[in-house]
Amino acid sequence: MYVTYLLLAITILISVKAMEDATLKGKLMMNPYDVIHYKKWYRCFTHAFIHADFMHLGFNMFVLYGFGVGLEDALVFRYGAQGYVMFAVLYVMGILFATIFSLIKHKDNPGYNSLGASGAVMAVLFAYILMHPERELGLLLLPGINIPGFIFGPIILAIEYAMAKKGGTGIAHDAHFAGAIFGILFITAIDYHYLLNFFKHFVS
Repeated sequence: MYVTYLLLAITILISVKAMEDATLKGKLMMNPYDVIHYKKWYRCFTHAFIHADFMHLGFNMFVLYGFGVGLEDALVFRYGAQGYVMFAVLYVMGILFATIFSLIKHKDNPGYNSLGASGAVMAVLFAYILMHPERELGLLLLPGINIPGFIFGPIILAIEYAMAKKGGTGIAHDAHFAGAIFGILFITAIDYHYLLNFFKHFVS
């Protein structure tokens, strides 16, 4: 049983339910003000299981499926059954790590809300890239164009960082950036040789 499939099923079910129930969605969204001032820490996790609409949900689940299965396979191949646990920890902690910037920046803003699995999905994507830097990845906005992960990753990070600095997009780019960083840190903590191998592609 893939952890990825379980996450897909849970996220889709809860997201669809929350799209039909605005009250439920409001209770599950990430709201730093509520977390800090009213100790509603569960919001740091529940926001990753709801989405704004079907396009938002579809995109995140497409990326999770596309890279989650491959990453989970790689972890299980190398570490056995422990690989399933590693993947689950990566995803859950990726959710939490992705909230750090918003907790700091918006802790006194009761009107700030965010939702979606993007932070955790970015953790999965970048963990995959670190383990398979030479594999070519496609650009959804430019069909037919594939570039190696060690090039794709830095480009995505640069875009997310720039858009987070610019602001005004209505997208939590800081959560995306944080999730990506966590994915890199997580895989490096498992085996730092993955990071060394990644950088070898820039000097070989």
